Amino acid sequence: MSKRSEAVLVDVVRTPVGRGKPGGALSEVHPVDLAAGVLKVILERNGLESRQIDDVLLGCVSQVGDQSMNIARQAVLAAGFDESIPGATIDRQCGSSQQAVHIAAQGIMAGAYDAVLVGGVESMSRVPLGSSAAGGSPMSPRLRARYPEGLVNQGVSAELIAHRWGFDRDRLDAFAAESHRRAAQAWADGFFDSTVVAVDEAPDARADETVRPGTTAEKLAGLQPAFRTDALAARFPELGWSITPGNSSPLTDGASAALLMSAERAEALGLRARARFHAFSVVGDDPMMMLTGPIPATRRILERAGLTMADLDAYEVNEAFASVPLAWTAELGADAAKLNPRGGAIALGHALGSSGTRLLGTLVDHLEATGGRYGLQTMCEGGGMANATIIERL
Repeated sequence: MSKRSEAVLVDVVRTPVGRGKPGGALSEVHPVDLAAGVLKVILERNGLESRQIDDVLLGCVSQVGDQSMNIARQAVLAAGFDESIPGATIDRQCGSSQQAVHIAAQGIMAGAYDAVLVGGVESMSRVPLGSSAAGGSPMSPRLRARYPEGLVNQGVSAELIAHRWGFDRDRLDAFAAESHRRAAQAWADGFFDSTVVAVDEAPDARADETVRPGTTAEKLAGLQPAFRTDALAARFPELGWSITPGNSSPLTDGASAALLMSAERAEALGLRARARFHAFSVVGDDPMMMLTGPIPATRRILERAGLTMADLDAYEVNEAFASVPLAWTAELGADAAKLNPRGGAIALGHALGSSGTRLLGTLVDHLEATGGRYGLQTMCEGGGMANATIIERL
């Protein structure tokens, strides 16, 4: 194993995103095979054999049914890798594959790894959101004692954020429409061509199904609130109930993978290091607001990195709901032009376990296309957590 080293990003790929429902472009593809496909492709693109990889770390949120029994190991075997290659599956909710990146990069920096494949997968068609809680509840007696009124789902948290920061329906819908515009422009410009790879089992899936080029705020205004119930309206009478399917990320299917190495190993193999991992943070935050974690995660990582917002050339802040990146932007004084410049999850989808490495790919591609140096990625996560990562383009 290497001595202490820089951790670098060599390559990153993803599938197109399919709608997470029966009939979606990837809905008939088993998630093990979705993950196996991107793992196999990234090795082939870089002329590597599986025996040159120390570990495979995949994020996946709903680890039941088709996604059970350590899907990372199943994907390693389905990809045809040597049986000696291990795999581990990570759940930090929506940030699961971003957390996989952190573990791999930190392991490389510590000298425990030389080369790691990381990524994530989620088939929300085959394993619906919430499946892992079927037949039980995480609200234990001790947890209920601490939160006697109970916690809420993420949609309600998004409503609480919109209320606290004063974002009305028009603001949320305008943000969502802009996400679609940017994503559609990125596809039209060929921005995703080098990162999005084919799925053998779904050859007709060539682009993200969820991007709607003609979306306008006026069209989105006709959609009804998605999370209001009479009981919740009575509990939270202050809320405007402005979160709709149009200003939320859609349910999707997809997989992504990245190749991380020590700088020395990449050089020895003749592979170009595209970026180095500059800093990391992970935080817990208010589990009722739940989705505000990117704000303290960003403040912490900037302090650790010795950087300011002005030093960052782009930021990928996951668009779980429009209110999340809007609140982040308001609190950090961020430049809206640098925020999700190629569109975000409202347009590109949010295949939970896959999203962290999907955002990483978009970020490094954007830095390379624009000549930027530093990029920040941050992701809100269930239970009131967030990861943040800063990469430096090389």
